[in-house]
Amino acid sequence: MTANTLTVAALQLGSDNRGTQATLENILSYKDQIRDTGCKLVVMPEALLGGYPKGQDFGARIGYRTQQGRDDYLAYWQQAITTDGPEVKALCALAKDTCCNLVVGAIEKAGTSLYCSVLYLSDQGELVGKHRKLMPTASERLVWAQGDGSTLPVLDTSAGRISGAICWENYMPALRQSLYAQGVEIWCVSTVDDREIWQASMRHIAYEGRMFLISACQYQPSPEEQGINTEWPDQQTLIRGGSVIISPMGDILAGPVCEQEGLITAEINLNEIVKARYDLDVSGHYARNDIFQLTVDARSKPGVSFNEQ
Repeated sequence: MTANTLTVAALQLGSDNRGTQATLENILSYKDQIRDTGCKLVVMPEALLGGYPKGQDFGARIGYRTQQGRDDYLAYWQQAITTDGPEVKALCALAKDTCCNLVVGAIEKAGTSLYCSVLYLSDQGELVGKHRKLMPTASERLVWAQGDGSTLPVLDTSAGRISGAICWENYMPALRQSLYAQGVEIWCVSTVDDREIWQASMRHIAYEGRMFLISACQYQPSPEEQGINTEWPDQQTLIRGGSVIISPMGDILAGPVCEQEGLITAEINLNEIVKARYDLDVSGHYARNDIFQLTVDARSKPGVSFNEQ
């Protein structure tokens, strides 16, 4: 490999219905495969640790909440993680043992509130960044709080300059542009969107930003196979996957993989980004800064501030 060539990957897994610890053990079981393939960056799906509660309504109707819904929220909150908890320590050890940067979707609890977050772990085994989903989609807002501009990291890593967005945040043009302007080389997407049109969106974003893109989606087998009761008994797969790796010119390098879990890899050369931006650099020569201006408020927005004397 040349200095600018490296192997990157998406790890397509689903949250284990037995809980966060079982999911963590499944992630850790890929240690040898990650190390043996020489991956320098592995992206994992949205809400992998803590779980994506597809199909749940938490007992909410407009003007009504149920006791069962409150019990469901408590159970969900109990499976969430904290950034200083044992799960993150185990992931840091995995990153260090494999000399690989990790991007991991997790449900993060802060007090009694929950955030859909992505954790960035360096190949030195350190938690180097965190992003909280800015806009939970539709009914996700029942259980997930909104992130703010203080968790929009763009990170220099041994795999290149990385950042990204969670699921439908990728449909927020201003968010994309704010990160493009910081020179992202690899766009990391954690998602549960398994639709065919998602593949078109991922190819468009890679081509628009002229960067490599890794989209990692959960794979959840049928509710019946998992022993889950659902009001959609004929649903064959809860989340079918579709993880994919895409080049700066919008070409698919690996995947999409559906209906199974596993690690998909691709060898990339970061020099391809420069060549791709020769005729389109949306934050450089193709921008019209004399016409368009974007302001990003990157301050944390706590509800209460204390001024100590």
